[in-house]
Amino acid sequence: MLEGDGNSGYHNGTMALFSSLFGGTNDKAIAQHNTTVDRINALEEEMAGLSGAGLKERSSELKEELAGGATLDDILSEAFALVRETAKRNLGQRAYDTQVLGGITLHQGRIAQMRTGEGKTLAATLPTYLNALSGNGVHVVTVNDYLARRDAVWMGQVYYALGLSIGVITHDSAYLYDPAHVIEEGGESENKADEERDETGSFRVEQSYLRPVARREAYAADITYGTNNEFGFDYLRDNLVQEKEAKVQRGFHYAIVDEVDSILIDEARTPLIISAPDTESSDLYTTFAGIVPQLKEEEDYTVNEKLRSVVITQHGLEKVERTLGIDNLYDETGGGGVRHAHALEQALRAAVMFTRDKDYVVREGEVIIVDEFTGRLMPGRRYSDGLHQAIEAKEGVAIQRESRTVASITFQNYFRMYEKLSGMTGTAITNAEEFDKVYKLPVVLIPTNKPLVREDLPDLVFATEEGKFKAVIEEVKRRNGTGQPVLIGTTSIERNEYLSALLGKTGIKHELLNAKNHEREAEIIAQAGRRGAVTVATNMAGRGVDIILGGNPSNPDEAAAVRAAGGLFIMGTERHEARRIDDQLRGRAGRQGDPGASQFFLSLEDKMLRVFGGDRVQRLMKTLRIPEDQPIESKMISGVIENAQSKIEGMNFDTRKHLLDYDEVLNKQRTSMYRRRDLVLESSVEDLVALANGYLEEHIRGLVAAYTTGEAAREWDMEALQKELAALMPVQLGIVSEGEKILEAETDLEEARERFENWVVEQVMAALKTRQQELGDAMFATAVRWLMLRTIDTLWMDHLDEMEYLRDSVRLRAYAQRDPLVEYKNEGSRMFSDLEAAITATVASSLFKVQIHEAPQAHQHLHAQHKGGEGEAVPAVVAGPKEPGRNDPCPCGSGLKWKKCGMINAPEHKG
Repeated sequence: MLEGDGNSGYHNGTMALFSSLFGGTNDKAIAQHNTTVDRINALEEEMAGLSGAGLKERSSELKEELAGGATLDDILSEAFALVRETAKRNLGQRAYDTQVLGGITLHQGRIAQMRTGEGKTLAATLPTYLNALSGNGVHVVTVNDYLARRDAVWMGQVYYALGLSIGVITHDSAYLYDPAHVIEEGGESENKADEERDETGSFRVEQSYLRPVARREAYAADITYGTNNEFGFDYLRDNLVQEKEAKVQRGFHYAIVDEVDSILIDEARTPLIISAPDTESSDLYTTFAGIVPQLKEEEDYTVNEKLRSVVITQHGLEKVERTLGIDNLYDETGGGGVRHAHALEQALRAAVMFTRDKDYVVREGEVIIVDEFTGRLMPGRRYSDGLHQAIEAKEGVAIQRESRTVASITFQNYFRMYEKLSGMTGTAITNAEEFDKVYKLPVVLIPTNKPLVREDLPDLVFATEEGKFKAVIEEVKRRNGTGQPVLIGTTSIERNEYLSALLGKTGIKHELLNAKNHEREAEIIAQAGRRGAVTVATNMAGRGVDIILGGNPSNPDEAAAVRAAGGLFIMGTERHEARRIDDQLRGRAGRQGDPGASQFFLSLEDKMLRVFGGDRVQRLMKTLRIPEDQPIESKMISGVIENAQSKIEGMNFDTRKHLLDYDEVLNKQRTSMYRRRDLVLESSVEDLVALANGYLEEHIRGLVAAYTTGEAAREWDMEALQKELAALMPVQLGIVSEGEKILEAETDLEEARERFENWVVEQVMAALKTRQQELGDAMFATAVRWLMLRTIDTLWMDHLDEMEYLRDSVRLRAYAQRDPLVEYKNEGSRMFSDLEAAITATVASSLFKVQIHEAPQAHQHLHAQHKGGEGEAVPAVVAGPKEPGRNDPCPCGSGLKWKKCGMINAPEHKG
């Protein structure tokens, strides 16, 4: 194992396993990289002799070499040396050899495990710059908007000096890095912000130098910073646009994912979903929110904390039915039904399994989810399947409308679209197998620049939570008295605030950090290393900001005093389900060879011990008559914790694997549907006309075949076919007479059928040609594009609903000894074939019905339009002057009901 791998917090068993499986490979990779590092170091003197303009000119020459046929590996050494020298001049930071090792690892499409404080952000500039030289774009993925802005401005100085452009994507804005922007704004406030940044280390500089631009322009930059959510949502939104020019992304060349374990592992259990309002929420959520508190655990419902599930008992069901005054909750005809049963189930889950200030917060009358791993708020994200509405009813806030899925994708399938993917984190070993299996990303341990001297003390376990927190307060008082800074990690906002209150009663001055005051996150964490500082934070809060001993900026005397006091002391107040989260908390101390220590304070009432084997420990402590405020250290307890975390990690891996297995089926369908959509968006007028002809011909041939089956001519139903075609198009065809004429002339039935089919197709296509000439090619193509996109979007949304229902239903087939996943694949394939046929039929049957008119400016929002030039009228697919009822056909001629037609692209259609 490499010296100073920076992860002494990992369990020995896990490290030994990693070493046995990957140690040789890891050492070999590092040895190969060291040869490259030597070549880069050999260029340092040459680069130092270049002027600023010379560095930029050399950057242009590297671009030309790539354009001339050189590979990225051919120019790697010079590119890395160029970035190192530029960063040294512009940032005052020279990349260590270990950071260069990390950069090489990232360039090779691997995960670089670099412990906290080793400078991952600077290391990432090396492969980011190199890969951006191709001009295809590099995405740098961060965990929040703050880090995206900060890193773009911080590292943007390097890229900008070398002639590259830098974009930033945030939740509601997009920017380009532009040093001139602060001058144009002329803001003394901006310069003042820089001064304040220097004084507090809070990095508020991200508010300067970022010029607001359109999202598309930010993506067109050589390098684009943003969060995983925004990259994913923009991909989904790009596949809902009505015009090619409305797309903002330009491909998936190369991505570097910061905190890769948080993004690709922790957040991979929840897919990204774009939804559209469906029907108004009923009173059911409010009704059941009032009933559920009357139910008693064990008597009326049972809880399985391991599986996070709650099930109503027969006794509880009867109590609910009596309260509602109905005989059978599941009887559709008796006042109940599936909607009632579903609302009850979600109300129970909301009441029992979801806790305020732990799983969510209520802010300004809105329920906002708290990320269980990062402790940060997730505005805009909602629990699905009515659960969010149930929580809103429980909290007494306005219940928002339920929604239908318009588009969705898992992070696994999104990030696997990149031609090359890499990541960096301080904690990837425990998930090395999953990274390799799912993403084909091997993990490489990068040695620390200086040996790790942090001391990780054994866990202290107390009988009760009260006893644990008493000990925590006493330990904080003791260490605070010596001037040693203390960072206390909690697993929830609720416990975070409880501990803060206890510290306040004791008179210990401290900083509180959680999702409720995340605006000051960077500033609080940046000063957590000051002498005597006490910081209480949710476990993951503040990642991305270094804790420098003595504060930021560091005062040498202060730093020396803190080192003498033992460095930063990390206190964990509860074990997290994932070992990585505990290790991330520990990793906040001991950066760059600093002294420090960590210790976890636990109780038998903690969820981890209570749910997974705490009874045995409880009996042991009672037998030994150990006081509640006296800790014990036991190998048995350590074993219980390790086993519990391993079990939970295994369950979570299974959950993610299960999600991925099912989404693989949907992903193939999604890819096919989006390709179809792109074909429509990118087609010229001539291509759109050809597409329309192809759809119509396929549909007509299918109709004719359906009505001319059988072994004898008498089995042909030409009258029914004539009615079908009469409903399809305005021109009346002599189907019956022509059919009889062809049958009389042909002796071979198959030849007669083929001749008849060709005749019908010719007549219909001629009618469509006439329609096209009436409208003009451009106008006709506009209508075709709109019709095809609207049909694809609407039917795809229905398909997503049906696939979700299918997924729920196939679970029951396991009782019949049939594999649910195989059933899902088979049924899903059949349903997708039906979807493709439905799209063809819907488009074909609507081609003669779509009407075009010169749309008044005030009505341009109703449907997708083709924008005319200046002074031109804007053609639009017609919406009649009278608004129909929700279930009436939409007058656009799509053949869809008004409610469905307006669902995605015309939200004003409310009926």
